[in-house]
Amino acid sequence: MLVIDPKELPIPQLHQYLIGSVGPRPICFASTVDSNGVPNLAPFSFFNVFSANPPILVFAPNNSGRTGQPKHTLLNVKEVPEVVINVVTEDMVEQMNVAAAPWDRGISEFEKAGFTPVKSDIVAPWRVAESPSQLECKVLEVKEMGVGGGAGNLVICQVVRIHIKEEVLNEEQKIDQRKMKLVGRLGASWYSKTDDAALFELAQPMSPTLGYDGLPEYVRLSKNLSGNDIGKLASVPTLPDLALKTAVAQERDVNSEWQQIRGYIDNGDYQKALALLELIHT
Repeated sequence: MLVIDPKELPIPQLHQYLIGSVGPRPICFASTVDSNGVPNLAPFSFFNVFSANPPILVFAPNNSGRTGQPKHTLLNVKEVPEVVINVVTEDMVEQMNVAAAPWDRGISEFEKAGFTPVKSDIVAPWRVAESPSQLECKVLEVKEMGVGGGAGNLVICQVVRIHIKEEVLNEEQKIDQRKMKLVGRLGASWYSKTDDAALFELAQPMSPTLGYDGLPEYVRLSKNLSGNDIGKLASVPTLPDLALKTAVAQERDVNSEWQQIRGYIDNGDYQKALALLELIHT
């Protein structure tokens, strides 16, 4: 295994290891204005949501790795502490990439990338009409993490108005991730899609589960189960009871036990899989 001391690497090489390891990252398409009202539009993948109460977003327009100079977005939010964060989808990612070019300050990326500016309700920066979710924000704090190329600048902002297109909502008026078609940033020039082929659901446990340490040793050490298989089995609240074990014993086919276990796991019948594993072990 490669072992790295960050202090011993050139910044560009360290940056590549970091962005290659942490991803896919959501993209903040930040719209700002300077003190003269001149618009700027730029994407940043050091970005996420950090709180719902109050609604807080944080993104980092890091200093240019080529010149060491601060990004225009950073200069703007210092002059006018407001920003609109527009999400980026598959349908607009190529235009976003044009906006990412190192345009001179004062040139409108809205015009260069062909985006449609829409007046915001509360803040001065314009919204991007093509984005399905546009979040008007007030900048609470700008925290500079260092100096020179690659140095981070955390822009902490509070959402004061949200605009969401009806076309990406489901019948319950919630965002349908399949309709959003968001893209994520990876290392180098790589991006990821969130189409149907890439999406999967994983329900968060809302109560204590059996846990890995609650599984029998023959399950934890099984060479026929993957780490994900064991994780699924550890997600049940208890080990199977006698009634379930009796039912599984009646379904048991000694000639295809592991195929049965695989079928149980694939169908989400994790306790049945545990019951059959116990029968095999005993």
